[in-house]
Amino acid sequence: MQNRQSKRLMKTPFVGVVLGTVLGIVSSLSHANDANINQQNTPQNLAYSGVYPIADTLTYEDIFGLEYAANPIILSDDKTVLYERISLDIMSDSRRSNLWTVQIDGNKHLPFLSSQANHSSPVLSKDGQRLAYLSTHEGSTQIYVYDFANQTTTRVTDVAMRPSGLAFSPDGKTLAFSMFTPKSPKPLFSLGFKPKGAKWAEPATYIEDTLFQRDGAGMNKPGNMHLYVVPVIGGQARQVTQGDYDYSGTVAWLPDSEHVVVSANIRPDSQFDVFNSDLVRINTKTGTWLRLTDMTGPEANPVLSPDGQKIAFTGFIDNGKSNQIAHLYVMDIQDHSIAQNVRDLTPTLDRSVGDIRWAKDGAGLYFSYDDDGKKHVAHVGLDRRISSKTDALGGQSFGRPYTSGDFAVTAAGDVVFTLGNGVAPADLAVTDKQNIHVLTDLNSDVLAHKKLSAPQEMKVKSSVDGRELSAWIVTPPDFDPSKKYPLILEIHGGPHTAYGPEFSTEVQLFAAAGYVVVYGNPRGSTSQGTEFANLIDKNYPSQDYDDLMDMVDGVVAKGYIDQDNLFVTGGSGGGVLTAWIIGKTDKFKAAVVAKPVINWISMIGTSDIYTFMTKYWFTDLPWNDVDQYWNRSPLKLVGNVTTPTMVLTGELDVRTPMGESEQYYGALRLEGVESSLVRIQGAYHGIAAKPSNLARKVGYILAWFDRYNSQKQPKEKK
Repeated sequence: MQNRQSKRLMKTPFVGVVLGTVLGIVSSLSHANDANINQQNTPQNLAYSGVYPIADTLTYEDIFGLEYAANPIILSDDKTVLYERISLDIMSDSRRSNLWTVQIDGNKHLPFLSSQANHSSPVLSKDGQRLAYLSTHEGSTQIYVYDFANQTTTRVTDVAMRPSGLAFSPDGKTLAFSMFTPKSPKPLFSLGFKPKGAKWAEPATYIEDTLFQRDGAGMNKPGNMHLYVVPVIGGQARQVTQGDYDYSGTVAWLPDSEHVVVSANIRPDSQFDVFNSDLVRINTKTGTWLRLTDMTGPEANPVLSPDGQKIAFTGFIDNGKSNQIAHLYVMDIQDHSIAQNVRDLTPTLDRSVGDIRWAKDGAGLYFSYDDDGKKHVAHVGLDRRISSKTDALGGQSFGRPYTSGDFAVTAAGDVVFTLGNGVAPADLAVTDKQNIHVLTDLNSDVLAHKKLSAPQEMKVKSSVDGRELSAWIVTPPDFDPSKKYPLILEIHGGPHTAYGPEFSTEVQLFAAAGYVVVYGNPRGSTSQGTEFANLIDKNYPSQDYDDLMDMVDGVVAKGYIDQDNLFVTGGSGGGVLTAWIIGKTDKFKAAVVAKPVINWISMIGTSDIYTFMTKYWFTDLPWNDVDQYWNRSPLKLVGNVTTPTMVLTGELDVRTPMGESEQYYGALRLEGVESSLVRIQGAYHGIAAKPSNLARKVGYILAWFDRYNSQKQPKEKK
């Protein structure tokens, strides 16, 4: 480490240059047409004068041309797949969704609906004759139903809030859905003498809820998610559930077309006991309910068997660990008591189960799970025998290379899925017992003429305990292993999530700018089992730092890395680790700490998940054990930092609130560290929700790294 004196900001023009450049970037990007970001307004050009990506490499404006497939459904002929085609709208700076169809043999790839509205969340009736979906065709998001026989479309609802969780009753007459339902509690105090026409400040916001804000939505409006039903032919939506609990997620109708099963946390302390949801049977006519399960963890995602005799669901028995594995359960339908015959179908699978669906014959279920950075589809019989069908799901993350993917299954057992290949977002593909056949081609118009590098897997041994670690390397276009390249270490969030060999716009743009990128799954990551994930239980960050350094060393050992130009960045949990890393070592030339937690003490009470964190990430409350929180806070290490550091966070973030970033930036300035603060306007924790903000995020990161990358500095004339 350098001594403190050497890292103090000197009274030179540099401070003004830092602030001026940052403000200049903000100005140029906020007024530029995002469809036409050129060399005059890209962040790199403001930072240095050097070599830019040419037309055959990925550019910022290419982001708006990307698409991916999602949510496939097999139609009644068992030969046609209907799916959501997700694209990016450059004019509204948002994601768009439309419904398309394609034959299992890859022919007749056609739009299902011709409207320019957003169409999403398609659900097929049991007899396959109707399709319900959400659409903005007439402005607000409403439920529509398409009748295949008559080729007619009916608008079913006229509701004020966005519906979700659509489900047809078995008799095809009714749709159930969940919807946020506001309530109007009386204020504790109000002024009653405001003169007519007077312009006063807005009334105070009075809060009594424990969880009073939610990332992506901001301050919670008073109310809850409730269950509704509406006739398929249209009409008045009728609220079924009442009270202060949330009823949302998958809705499973029972065979009588009168009762549904949903997941709900109906306990008085639900805002503190956040995992403890149960399956609840509800009479849609009377609103009366019966709790069907009573495990200590979250029972969710109920799915009715084809014969109507069993319900499958996911869940786990809460053990207090920070990471817990969701199992696949099956129980018989019971009318009068909490189920006693629950069977775990995946007791030996040390991976979390998701996206469950019954096989057509009812003899088993299909599900997805992550294993070593790849998402699989598997089948499990009622005898608990598991067989993997494919490990190639992916391609649904525009930003970073997280595991992802959707699938559907034909009556013959062929799996239609979103294919991840590392160099393009997801297309639809189908696999039989041996082969994969690609059904769509959504991105060749944008990417076919681009030079992209597929992620290359690298296995390294942890210097802590010899465990095998999984990482991936993405090299620049026209990579030459005889040359030396700058390196970016990119760290995933969570921390209990997983990266894999997936397409990532961020990683590909880093590579297009001339950087080798390494990312991986240090201890604490999912997809490698419970024990590996819980190596950081009540101990985060810790030796995950060492694992990441081992990954960097693994790439350096290959001989093509310029060790004088190492850079590090990460978001959310990766932001925590980035700040931790630069407090531990000065080997990195510059860092970008994105949406971090810097001080676990101040985080409690300001994040929207603080009741979860105090229970599962720590052993006591901060005022009872302040050392536990402080010793794991990157802020404790800020006195060691010498690395030039940018802090970048969404202005509206309430998962890792802006105050955390402001604390760190202020501390860096007090310590004299070269630093900057970027506030992404209109962004919550998911910065990439708006395509332009995804581009801005990458642009700022590269601008900061390029400033300190000696390979990109102008060469002095002799």
